[in-house]
Amino acid sequence: MLQTNGTLVDDEWAEFLAEHKFLVGVSIDGPREIHDYYRVDKGSEPTFDRVMRGVEKLKQHKADFNTLTVVNRHNSQYPHEVYRFLKETGSGFMQFIPVVERISSLPGPDGLVLIQPSSIRVGEVTEWSVKPLDYGKFLANIFDDWVKQDVGRIFIQQFDVALESWLGMDASLSVFRKRCSSAPAMEHTGDLYSCDHFVYPENKLGNVMEADLEQMANSQQQQDFGLDKLASLPSMCRECEVRFACNGECPKHRFIQTPSGEPGLNYLCAGYKHFFHYIDPYMQFMATELREERPPANIMRIVGSSS
Repeated sequence: MLQTNGTLVDDEWAEFLAEHKFLVGVSIDGPREIHDYYRVDKGSEPTFDRVMRGVEKLKQHKADFNTLTVVNRHNSQYPHEVYRFLKETGSGFMQFIPVVERISSLPGPDGLVLIQPSSIRVGEVTEWSVKPLDYGKFLANIFDDWVKQDVGRIFIQQFDVALESWLGMDASLSVFRKRCSSAPAMEHTGDLYSCDHFVYPENKLGNVMEADLEQMANSQQQQDFGLDKLASLPSMCRECEVRFACNGECPKHRFIQTPSGEPGLNYLCAGYKHFFHYIDPYMQFMATELREERPPANIMRIVGSSS
């Protein structure tokens, strides 16, 4: 698997990636005017044409690719346009990742104004971060399109993982598991961190030039990191009717308080509640079909007959 913005993919790269059977993830946030709203280069120039040129090279050389779309404050308002564009692009596998970042009015000791997840510094959510309910509605609107005509043909990570939860399975996506799975992230320096969402000094496990990789990955520090996700879940979340599908989502987003004042509530809580409640009847039907060894795509006949 290789993740890229696609801007530098040429014939030589595309041929190499196809020959060696790489699955290429391409970051693209929608059609031109939506993608270029935030996706500009260091010179503030739009990148859409370069990304699409890279996608066309991948397609010409028959390199497998999927798409990763960052859901931000702007494109969250255009779910149908984004989804239909990605289908037209040829993406059969999609991810819709929410961007949630906080910023401080004063820089920290490192000179940075972006606030790390565990920071106690006072900050505000950035103007480009998606709003909680908007993210849930974005997913629900795309689900509307998908469930009518694309089940079994287009695979969307959030929908696939949700179906696992309705089947009573452990989510394959770490952010929806009860505990953070062991998926450390390594920097080019050899430094190993607990997770790619927590590449901060307090989450450093060591360096591969100085310590054994397996020992670091199985260390007590890493085990404690994984267990803390469940241990720090607010009581409101423990009693929530959609906890089985959410499990408090990623700890990096848990920086607001519950209505009772308890810390650790996920910033995206309202969005996930909206989305999981919305898809519940459809997921129940598809889960039943799978248990009876029938294709979940049968949902399209039911939805079609009722529309």
